[in-house]
Amino acid sequence: MPEFTPAEVQNLKAQYEKAGQGHVFTYFDSLSEPEQKAFFEQLQKIDPARVQKLRDLALNPPKEEGQAVVEPLPDSANASIIDSKPEDIQRWYDLGLELIGKGEVAVVLLAGGQGTRLGSKAPKGCFDIKLPSHKSLFQIQAERILKIQKLAAERAADPSKAVIPWFIMTSGPTRGPTEKFFKKEKLDELSDEENAQRAKGQPYFGMDPKNVTIFEQGVLPCITNDGKFMLASKGKLAVAPDGNGGLYKALQDEGVLDKMRPNIRHVHTYCVDNCLAKVADPVFIGFAAEKKVKIATKVVRKRDAKESVGLILQKNGKPDVVEYSEIDDATRQATDPKQPGLLKFRAANIVNHYYSFEYLDSMGDAVNNLPPHVARKKIPFFDTEKGEAVDPKTPNGIKLEQFVFDNFKWLNLDEFACFEVKREEEFSPLKNADPAQKADGTFEKQPEDSPTTSRRHIKEQGRRWVEAVGATVKNGDVDGGLEVSPLTSYGGEGLEGFKGQTIDKLTV
Repeated sequence: MPEFTPAEVQNLKAQYEKAGQGHVFTYFDSLSEPEQKAFFEQLQKIDPARVQKLRDLALNPPKEEGQAVVEPLPDSANASIIDSKPEDIQRWYDLGLELIGKGEVAVVLLAGGQGTRLGSKAPKGCFDIKLPSHKSLFQIQAERILKIQKLAAERAADPSKAVIPWFIMTSGPTRGPTEKFFKKEKLDELSDEENAQRAKGQPYFGMDPKNVTIFEQGVLPCITNDGKFMLASKGKLAVAPDGNGGLYKALQDEGVLDKMRPNIRHVHTYCVDNCLAKVADPVFIGFAAEKKVKIATKVVRKRDAKESVGLILQKNGKPDVVEYSEIDDATRQATDPKQPGLLKFRAANIVNHYYSFEYLDSMGDAVNNLPPHVARKKIPFFDTEKGEAVDPKTPNGIKLEQFVFDNFKWLNLDEFACFEVKREEEFSPLKNADPAQKADGTFEKQPEDSPTTSRRHIKEQGRRWVEAVGATVKNGDVDGGLEVSPLTSYGGEGLEGFKGQTIDKLTV
């Protein structure tokens, strides 16, 4: 990065003026030297010409010629855990575990979100869904990595290589608190009770700190409706995270690909808010590696035609994600001629992906070509004409964001694969706070994608696992379930010792 010198300030100013954004320097000379330096460092991380290109692309997207043709992905690009042969699933599992055992698998966690909608100021990964153990989402996922490493090491020729590096992509607001949470430092964003609970645990949840890398996604300036970058103050741009599609650029800019390059060949990426995510799932990794695809994605079956989810399919002969709003009713309700009773378009996107490292490492400048999406928002800003801060009451500008799946359409069908999993085993997103409660403690309406549903789904899964080996659960749990620690079982394996037992504990 250029040093903060008068000459470099002039060079930077010239870049912004060339892009029509010279107004951001309006108050630069009136700032103190530390303020100027901080502003300079923020501005040089942004390429104004690139942002201008993204804005123009977002507001004037290329028009598709003719009528879009959508079809389900071909059978050659599909598999389902629901109806695959047991020997296929076992073969994928064995291959995935072998690759983990060789140290060729890394995990990237998308963890830029805050828990604002859950009533928390902390990063969403710090959230306690009130399991009996009070484990946070971060801890649950860390323990799944520890367990699958252990299972892989037991089979590996060299057990010391069975290590899964964990790369955690945060955003500006979540990076600092996430780093503190992993180190077991007190978080102002958490209650005293929550901090005390975290203090009982281990730093990095028992993982080796050198195998955990916390990095930060990029930001894009907020833009007025007439295309000008907005200031948050005299010496600071108003910015917003660049969306989960910023992953690809961040992997380059933050040195993550450099860290992966010596050993990693396969990368699993998922979202922090899914408490059932099978982190570094060997079946999924083995499936994708066997097919030698560049990208694979997990999906669950749509509940019904009305469920508002994006769908994985082929559009004009390319893999793609099509949003619910882009599909007409007839297409939504169409049934599968091969499997009557199932929807023709049923592959619901859960943002859970496999990448070959070779693909990620080859993207180069293509990371700048992901199509941006526009969100029109109320954005507080500093008015350079009036010289005052403004808190708007109506949308006054746009935020640009990129989506992590918008590169699917760049691939051929033989470079992409789709893997259907059981929703009850692998997908329970945490999006909303619990509804208000009545005087009797029941909810005023059904919880949906909330702490209660996440907690219930983990405990229902645990109960299914132990009952499958012949155990009985009689523990008085309020949800009628059982919390099975990821350190006890990754996916239901290793529970045979409970056969014939009556379990009276809340967690095992």
